[in-house]
Formats: sequence, C-alpha cells, structure tokens
Amino acid sequence: HRSQSDLAPVKLAVSLLDKVGLRDSAGEVIALCTQVKTYVEPLQATLEYHHDGYAAAMASGDSGQALINTLLNCIGSFFAGSNLQRMRDRFADAIKLSAERKQLNYMLQAQQVQHSVSKLIGAGEELNYSSEGRNILASNSSVVRSFHYQTAYVSFMFRSYDDMVENIEKYFAFQETTWACLFFAHAVHAFYSGLISFWVARKSSDRQQWHERGERSKLALKKWAESSRWTFEHKWYLLEAEESYYYNDFEVAELFYEKAISSAKEHKFVHEEALACELAGYFYVQLRDTKKAMEHFLRAHKKYHEWGAFGKCDSLFKNISQSVRGREVHH
Repeated sequence: HRSQSDLAPVKLAVSLLDKVGLRDSAGEVIALCTQVKTYVEPLQATLEYHHDGYAAAMASGDSGQALINTLLNCIGSFFAGSNLQRMRDRFADAIKLSAERKQLNYMLQAQQVQHSVSKLIGAGEELNYSSEGRNILASNSSVVRSFHYQTAYVSFMFRSYDDMVENIEKYFAFQETTWACLFFAHAVHAFYSGLISFWVARKSSDRQQWHERGERSKLALKKWAESSRWTFEHKWYLLEAEESYYYNDFEVAELFYEKAISSAKEHKFVHEEALACELAGYFYVQLRDTKKAMEHFLRAHKKYHEWGAFGKCDSLFKNISQSVRGREVHH
C-alpha cells in the first residue's frame, strides 16, 4: 500500500542525483522511482518520466538502463490503453534494441507482450523462439512466470476458459520476487488474475481457493485505489462487481459494474472501460436481461475498436451470439 508519503524518498533520490553528482546511476534511479510513482500518480502522466530515464542513461553511456526505461515505458503504455497499432510498432523497436544489446531476457518478455498485442489486433502469429530463447524459457523463472501470465491474459480476453485456467495455475505456482512488487506490472497482474479467479470460482468445484485468490486481488486493488483513485478505482470496482456476482448478490454487482464503467471512462482507460462493459454484458445475460446485455456488449465493441483490438472485436461478436442464444458460454 503506497501513499503520497511514499514519494518522499523517491523525490529525495532524484534530487540527490544532481547534488551528489551520481549521474551514472540516473537511468536506474529514474526507472525505479517512476515505477513507484505509478502507484500514486496517474499512470498516463508518470510514463513520461521514463523518457527522462532513457535520456539520462544514454548521457552516461548506460545502454542497459536506457533499454529498461524503454521497455517499462512500452509496457506501461500498453497497460494504460494506448492504441494497439502504435504499441505493436513500439514493441518491435524495443525488441530490436534488446537483440542488439544481447539482452535476451528482456527481449523475450517484450516479445510475449507484443504477442498479446498482436492477438488483440487480430494478427497474432505464434511465437517462434530461438534455441537460446527456449533455454531461457526452460530455466528463468521470471520469464516463465511472465509467459504463463501473458498466455492466461490472452485466454481470458478471448474467453478460452480451459487454456486460461491451465496457465494461471502455472503462473500462481511461481513465487514472485520481492523486488518485482515495486513495478506496476505487479498491480496489473493482481487485477487480471483476480478477474480470472472470480470467473473460475463461479465454475470450479474448488470454489473456496479461487475465491480467496480473487479476494486477495480485490483487497490489494482497494488499497492502491486509496493512493491513486485515477489508476486503480475502476479496477477495484470491477473486482467488487465480479465478487458480488460470485455471491449472487446481483443488486450490488450491478451497482459496481456501472461504477467501474464510469470510473474507467472518467480516467481514460478505454481498454478497461471496454472490459467492464463486456463483463457486465455476461452478467446481464445470466440475469436474462437481453436488452441491457446487448447495450453493454455494443459499448464494449465500440471501445475495443477504439483501442485497436479488432481481433477482440471479432471474438466478442461470436461470444455475444452464443451467450444471448443459449447462455452456454462460460460466464
């Protein structure tokens, strides 16, 4: 749980760079400080700091930290809902830079996110790893964890239930390193793994374990929303909605779905406005309220299209027809 007071050491670290003359470390300090700021300041605004980190790292000759700032900026922009076509091009540049610097771990993780972007756009070719890449995937736990998260995320977005469950269980099996909690990706993983957990809890025989996972995510997002309403409020509301749906508390669930949609719109997270509308649509299908379901599905389609997720738009149409026709789709 981070608050404005947590930024005091961050601001001190940045100011000391100039006073003490430690410009050689500037890229690294700015990269880490920016990630902490994402928990307190609006996400879209904090990403600009990574440009400063890149410039400072290049000025000191530290190409490694320049690359890290580039990758964090790219991944953060994806999390912020930036246009997917532009994101695909930016990730291609970051992957090329990683290859040139022989930073294979970073390259693999960037490739995994770029693959998710391509799938959402509707042009998702399968990833082909080099022999070195396959060796890293077989041995580096953080890269493997990232791979299973991205695979679970894509499966969730395309409502591929069995693949989603298989990969999120493998993701949960890896213990997250303590330092990774500093990065904004930690919060995003908590959000989507929470949404996945509540979905599985509604269907699984092991309801309690999945509900506990979802609740842990919900409580974390609630705390982060106290630090940054802008970035986290809609995420917390959507997890509240999904948990209320799990409990069959439909009146409260409906309230939180609508609050999540409004908050995501207010704070300019177009992709998560789309997602909140889509999940609300499945909820209304379950209530047999076809009119409200279609209203939300159509708004979700519009927002996914605005994001550039044309592949997701095509998939959504198929799910809508199946859902409204017979409620046989997993909700």
